[in-house]
Amino acid sequence: NLLQHHSQRNAGAVEQRGKKGARGQKSVCTRDQFICGGSMIQFLLLQNRQGKTRLSKYYRAYTDDEKTKLEGEVHRIVTTRDPKFTNFVEFKQYKLIYRRYAGLFFTLCVDVTDNELVYFESIHLFVELLDQFFGNVCELDLVFNFNKVYMILDEFFLAGEVQETSKQAILHRVQELDKLE
Repeated sequence: NLLQHHSQRNAGAVEQRGKKGARGQKSVCTRDQFICGGSMIQFLLLQNRQGKTRLSKYYRAYTDDEKTKLEGEVHRIVTTRDPKFTNFVEFKQYKLIYRRYAGLFFTLCVDVTDNELVYFESIHLFVELLDQFFGNVCELDLVFNFNKVYMILDEFFLAGEVQETSKQAILHRVQELDKLE
């Protein structure tokens, strides 16, 4: 279902390349739009209430200064936002989707045209995966086992897109990889 929707979006982006626009000019997709179909996660951040980034994964190239600035801006936005508002915020030309679990904020930055609920539920699934793998996960698990957290993340998201949605399949693969270490 999700994969079928993703394939249709990518096919549409490829078909659009080279078509004539409304004014008779050829419309050309940017490199990023052509490669990813205009739909992907830009970055994922896990931050605590104090603003310390516990996990970050960038699916676009950013300089270290840009990353630091983004992390500060995102933290300021999600921690000061009134809880009665939605967990979706427009951010530059993107959209932030976040959830708070205990003292941690899980934030995804996605394209504005993406389905918020898919990514909102993806955050929850990621937390469930962490919880099952670590057995009642806490912030210290993320800090001291960051390599395993990245392993789980890489089985779930690939190149900024949801790769697998089956909790059992992801956990099975991660446990197999964990045995190899």
